[in-house]
Amino acid sequence: MKNLYFKCGTMGSSKSAQALMTAFNYRQKGHNVLLAKPSIDTRDGKDIISSRIGLSAECLVFDRAQNLVQFVQDNGGADVVIIDEAQFCTKQQIDELKQLTLKDIVVICYGLKTNFKSELFEGSKRLLEIAEDVQEFGAVCRCGNRATLNARVVDGLVVTTGEEIQIGGDEKYEAMCYECYQKYQHEKIED
Repeated sequence: MKNLYFKCGTMGSSKSAQALMTAFNYRQKGHNVLLAKPSIDTRDGKDIISSRIGLSAECLVFDRAQNLVQFVQDNGGADVVIIDEAQFCTKQQIDELKQLTLKDIVVICYGLKTNFKSELFEGSKRLLEIAEDVQEFGAVCRCGNRATLNARVVDGLVVTTGEEIQIGGDEKYEAMCYECYQKYQHEKIED
């Protein structure tokens, strides 16, 4: 049996860059890699995984109703499955990714740990429950401390109400430490 890995962090912590580099490394060593993401993530294009530092690659996409065991089979199989934006997977899909490890397939998931309300996403919660290996990437807050939260910023203020999912990047979200996350709910961010 291979392992299920969850590599998580805040926005801007190089998750997508790491996913792309990991796919490259496995392919360079002759592995059959399936690189995919949930279809809800359209920030950089429907079938593109892109990082803030400029790395990008085409990928396969799946929706929330897709059985991921069948998805891998339908796309030629793989010995390594890499999922970006795994927080958008359903609990069932994470369980299906775990089933793939029983078929001797390495599964590596990259994604946000928490939403802008500092609550776990469905997919992230399940990954934290069943992954054999969890690694958290760090990012830096504007104050210089370690950023641990994803703040949604509207008109210069951190907001904690609204729809859980709003696809966006630096124009909507900022990684922050807890102190800044609290401070900027009441005080406008000055650039």
